[in-house]
Order: sequence, then structure tokens, then C-alpha cells
Amino acid sequence: MICKLSASAKTTPMKSLFRFSFFPLLAVILLGNHSAALADVSTALLAMEDQQNPLLLVNTSQGEIYIELFPAETPENSANFLALAAGEVEILNSDSSSSSRPRYFNGMRFHRVIPGFVIQAGSPAYQPLGEPSEVLADEINADFLGLDQLSVLNPDGSVNETLNIGSQSDFEQQILIPLYGKMNISTASELLSRQYDVLSQLQSLTIKQAYENLGYRYNSNQSSRRVSRGVLALANSGPDSNGPEFFIALADADWLSGKHTVIGKVVEGLNVVDTIGVTAIDATAFSRLSTLIYSVRRAN
Repeated sequence: MICKLSASAKTTPMKSLFRFSFFPLLAVILLGNHSAALADVSTALLAMEDQQNPLLLVNTSQGEIYIELFPAETPENSANFLALAAGEVEILNSDSSSSSRPRYFNGMRFHRVIPGFVIQAGSPAYQPLGEPSEVLADEINADFLGLDQLSVLNPDGSVNETLNIGSQSDFEQQILIPLYGKMNISTASELLSRQYDVLSQLQSLTIKQAYENLGYRYNSNQSSRRVSRGVLALANSGPDSNGPEFFIALADADWLSGKHTVIGKVVEGLNVVDTIGVTAIDATAFSRLSTLIYSVRRAN
């Protein structure tokens, strides 16, 4: 129990006790916490691929997460994420009457958690101060990911499991209809007359080409990362729609590779990510169980 020192307790012995016992104790506490923080940073630095890369400290109500960013692979999106965290991006209020430069992620929550899949945060829908106006292009190299070498259809005619397509409807929406558009087929009669041509195109279609049919455009100048356990990638609403919203993968999710720009990975605190990922959080309803982000800042 911590007792509050009353105003009437002003005897010399109490002053002496306060001066010589309390402050050393306070110093021990502060130095102990500081040493622990330094140890965490030190461990995180040792785990980095390149200590020249930015190291982010995400301080949450469940603990600390250290993330290494990859600016050489994603220069625009990594720089934007850092600028949002540092309060360097102008945020236009929802009524467009004013703007501010907040440390964007501070005080937000992981508003969407799907156990075994992702934890997600940063949505402008949950930032009361507003949202940044700039939307950034994807920074993905599909060839580096090997998507140009993977066929949509397996030799036996089944769908490549990398696509994670679970129904005929999904196959039509994600593969067939975009392919018809690429081939300028717009009517049932055109489809019937060109059905063998469609089959030929489908049999030779790569996953990269299928994603390009959806509107994704790729950059061969940088390397890229797959969406795997522990990576930080940007959420989007389709091609070239990157903003502040992000997710951390709880498990490998290769069907997202090529569709989401991976800007970093967790190098320390993956246990904290897993703890956050245990409790499902529905993005459509506020939950007191959602994890709060105290701050996001550069640690090196």
C-alpha cells in the first residue's frame, strides 16, 4: 500500500525519512525501468536485419512491440508511416474546417482482431481528429515474390491453393470476370463464341497476371516480402489505396502476398502480438477488450 503524506506531518524525522529513503527508492525504480527499456531496445536492435533501418516502438496496453521498417523496399510507404507516427502529416478534420498534425496512432486501438490471422489498427474511422488526404501507391515486386511463376490453375485443373479461393463465386469474381474484361468479353454470346480462347488464357494465367487483371501494378526495382507471421503490412481497399491503416499477421497468409505492401516486421514483442491476437475483436462494434495503443515512436 502507498500512503499519501499528509500536510500536517512536518516533523524533522519525517522530513529526514522522506529525503533519504524515498528519493533513492524512486531513483531505483526509474533506473530499473530505464534499464529494462534499454535492454528491450538492445535486444530488438540485435534482432534487426539492418540496424540502419528505422526501429519503431509500439507501446500498447498489453506490452511493447518493436518493429523494423524496410525503407529500401518501400520508401514512400515506410516514410509515410514514420511521418504519421511522428506527427508530421497534416490531418484534415472530418468537416474540413481545420487541420492538425497529431501523432496519428497514439490513443488508437486494435479495432479488428481475427485470432490466427491478423491484428489491425490505424483506421481513419477510429481517429476522431480526421484522416490524411494522401493515398499512396503499392510498393510490391510480384516477380520477387515468385507470383509470375505460379499458375492460377494446377495441372489437374484445381485452383492454386495460394489464392485461397474457397467457392465458385469467389473464383468468378477474382479470376474469371477480370479475365473477361481483359479479353474485352462483355456479353454471354461473346463468351460462348470465345470459350476455347478463354480456356487457353486461363490455363496459362499466372497469379501475377490475375492480380494485374484486378488492377494491381508492380515495381521490379525493389525486393518485397510475403505476408508471413510477424510482418506489418498496410490494409487497403484495393490497388494503390494505402493510408495509415495496418495489420500485423499472426500466421503466414500467402494469399495476401502481392496485394498488400509489407513495410516492416516484428523483431521483439511477438509474444505481445500473440496476446493481442487471442481475443477476437469485431471491427463494427467498440469493445472494451480491444488493446489500446499508447504511442508509436522511433526507438533508434
